[in-house]
Amino acid sequence: MSSILWLSWKDHKHPASGGAEVVLMEISKRLVQEGHAVTILTAEYEGAPHKEVIDGITFIRVGRNRYFHSFQALRYYIRNLRGNYDVVVEAVNTAPYFAALFGGKNTHGKRPSFYLFYHQLAREIWHYETKFPLNVLGYNVLEPSANLLLSKSGAGVITVSNSTKEDLVKSGFNSNDINIISEGIQMQPVANIETVAKFDKPTMLSLGAMRAMKQTLHQVKAFEAAKLKMPDLQLKIVGSANGEYGQEVLEYIRRSPFAADIEYLGRVPYATKLEVMQKSHVVAVTSIKEGWCLVVTEANSQGTPAVAYNSDGLRDSIRNGETGYLAIANTPIALADRIVDVLNDRLTYNRLRTNAWQWSRRITFDKCYEDFKKVVRI
Repeated sequence: MSSILWLSWKDHKHPASGGAEVVLMEISKRLVQEGHAVTILTAEYEGAPHKEVIDGITFIRVGRNRYFHSFQALRYYIRNLRGNYDVVVEAVNTAPYFAALFGGKNTHGKRPSFYLFYHQLAREIWHYETKFPLNVLGYNVLEPSANLLLSKSGAGVITVSNSTKEDLVKSGFNSNDINIISEGIQMQPVANIETVAKFDKPTMLSLGAMRAMKQTLHQVKAFEAAKLKMPDLQLKIVGSANGEYGQEVLEYIRRSPFAADIEYLGRVPYATKLEVMQKSHVVAVTSIKEGWCLVVTEANSQGTPAVAYNSDGLRDSIRNGETGYLAIANTPIALADRIVDVLNDRLTYNRLRTNAWQWSRRITFDKCYEDFKKVVRI
């Protein structure tokens, strides 16, 4: 059996956790179930203990600040953990740890196997989620320099989509060193999509926290444009609206001439999310960039196809024309045109939702785990 260390900015209990942390936890739980020892070195957050064991996984939390955590965690690794593991996996999320550059030897006298796990690169997200001058510095200097250095570290590379692989190659990594593994979803696909009841009126769904890089406002504007051609169309929005951008979106909705047909549900219980996902006719996604868009696959698993922008991650999680549609241009008008086309053609709609549902059933964490084990050779 092997001992595995993960370095990750967030764990699954972190207030800002997302899909990447779900993947980390699902792989780790399966490793423990097979007898491997797993430790996750991650960041502190309010109310979290420095050290705890969950599902047989040891969590160690060091440093709370987003930009300094990686340096604090690297120092902790060198002083307290180096040499104790057979495999070290660094989940790269903007600020890397560079653990592979400080490898050392494990208890068997051998250098551990190091891997870099990229869900996505930040790239243009810098311009949406940070302000000047950090956005310019991050995009042009910090991330490119860090990735170039990591590409020379000798670590293996793991990712979840061809879009991210292409980004990594552009950043200096050797294509042959990059391994793509399956994503997975926790959501159980519906047993039979024919039994799924939809809303009486055609319904577009916006799902996920309102963030600048998600471009939720584009979805609202697309709805407005589509509604001019489909008067019965309604929009459901599920997700938090924290921060300046979220408030901007809510204010726009309040002033919309179609405000009466837009329902903002906010953060909802899992059962409500599942119900809305099943009953909506189409989910719209407008992210600037994703690693792999789990929202798409989750909606597909509930019998709801996606219409989205043609951006990294979305073109991976949607097979254009087969399981959903990508907009011809990344604009609200182009997205609206696709939504109208899909919802107005019953034969096309049924074909898309059936194909999407069938594909989602093959995207499982069991497959993700088996792919991961093959890459790290355990």
